[in-house]
Amino acid sequence: MISLAGKRALVTGAGSGIGAAIAERFASLGAHVWATDRDESTARATASRIRRAGGTGEALQIDVTDASGTVQVAASLEPGGGLDILVNNAGIGHVGTILQASGDDLDRLYSVNVRGVFNMTRAFLPAMISRRSGVVINMASIGGVVGLRDRVAYCTTKFAVVGLTKCVALDHALDGIRANCICPGRVETPFFTARLREYPDPEKAYRELAATHALNRMGKPDEIAAAAAYLASDDAAFITGTALVIDGGLSAGK
Repeated sequence: MISLAGKRALVTGAGSGIGAAIAERFASLGAHVWATDRDESTARATASRIRRAGGTGEALQIDVTDASGTVQVAASLEPGGGLDILVNNAGIGHVGTILQASGDDLDRLYSVNVRGVFNMTRAFLPAMISRRSGVVINMASIGGVVGLRDRVAYCTTKFAVVGLTKCVALDHALDGIRANCICPGRVETPFFTARLREYPDPEKAYRELAATHALNRMGKPDEIAAAAAYLASDDAAFITGTALVIDGGLSAGK
């Protein structure tokens, strides 16, 4: 059975959805978890659920786009032993083709999806290297390995996350660092559910989107969290530089 006992983990975007599921899964496996989010109230809610379930967790407010702020957070955690596991999950989306997405749209997504991963990794990596041990898990997307219609800005940033992950893995493998990313298909999160309500017929839209997966359903946050737990664990000691696709077969025919 996978164990994260004694590990110290930080998860960004842990206020809901996949991030919350990862934070709670890690805590259930014995890790001490810092659940972080730009919205501190949602981070506190996740940390409270962790503690009610018998785990150990704390909430932190982090804006991943603030490079100096991420460095300050990293420095504040170091006296207590720093991190063993960093999960860069925070991200945002956008719908549109290249003619519908503005430069501002692209910049907004880039600042969170790419620069945020860059900032957090750059802030926490030096201490991991000094201990010659650390795991970085980045949340990419199936839209980071194959193109998706009407998602040009989103896919552009998620392809960048995959590339960033592979470069960190290569550059720091001999420093004791493992870096991998997860590429989910469509996952039933509060964010996705909210977007679904914007369709004229949400139920029809749900069925059509679910049908794009070979398994004819969407993923669950807990299923992504299970994969993250494996990558974070010593069971995955020989895995680095991987973009793990978890998409219910959506990309199998592409």
